[in-house]
Amino acid sequence: MRSVSPDLVAGLSVLAPRYRAVLSDVWGVVHNGVAAFRPACEALEAYRATGGIVVLITNAPRPAEPIRAQIRALGVRTEAYDDIVTSGDVTRDCLASRAERGIVHIGPERDLTLYDGLPGRLVDDGAGEILSVTGLFDDERETPEDYRPRLTAFAARGVPLVCANPDIVVERGETLVWCAGALARLYEEIGGEVVMLGKPFRPIYDAARTRIARIAGESLATREILAIGDGLPTDIRGADAQDLDVLFVTGGIHALDFGDPSHPDPALVSARLKSEGLGATAMMARLGW
Repeated sequence: MRSVSPDLVAGLSVLAPRYRAVLSDVWGVVHNGVAAFRPACEALEAYRATGGIVVLITNAPRPAEPIRAQIRALGVRTEAYDDIVTSGDVTRDCLASRAERGIVHIGPERDLTLYDGLPGRLVDDGAGEILSVTGLFDDERETPEDYRPRLTAFAARGVPLVCANPDIVVERGETLVWCAGALARLYEEIGGEVVMLGKPFRPIYDAARTRIARIAGESLATREILAIGDGLPTDIRGADAQDLDVLFVTGGIHALDFGDPSHPDPALVSARLKSEGLGATAMMARLGW
């Protein structure tokens, strides 16, 4: 059950017996972009040891394989999960299904693996038929406003924008950095057409549930799956829209909104959930067993 007054639980072990599978967010729950959260990884490993299935579900705008390598380098062991579903995976499906073939990529070079093997080709702005946005080129120095003139020109031509990462900002260590969702929001404000993929939208959840069914050997009922996340507009809203129970990790992107990040004030959490029109099944400051 989800509520604006979720239970404050001591660890995932309290909830584990109720669910056969977990859909866990990655950035903000399992790592902070710099290093893995060891207690979170150990919690997922412990859950798998009980027979539970863990599928990581992330708004990373790259296919799953590069993400496996990235999180391994941050200290996330493969024992912590069974599979990964990324926003990049569903973005590839979207781009492959569309008629536009001239793709303009906006984002860092590390995301170019997104386009490997697709029927479209990367082109310059003048030949662009569709925009594929994975982030800012330099998210440590640039802001979305730096892109307004370029995006305005695309919107004037009626070029659709596919957003491969709906996140507005994420934590990188102790710093907040802009994501592709901020550019998509600006494009909408300008009047451009936007296709949003990843959390909180349905395609990534459908893909994740397909992976769970493949691992389990059968489709699982919604009530048998627990979502875990720290982002209200992505993780919590997405789980809510899919009618999934959700464990809200309050010490992630919203940590400073709830008092002491290590000891969230339940009244502040409840007020925020109510104001957002959302609910959660349980909450804890940081994921642990």
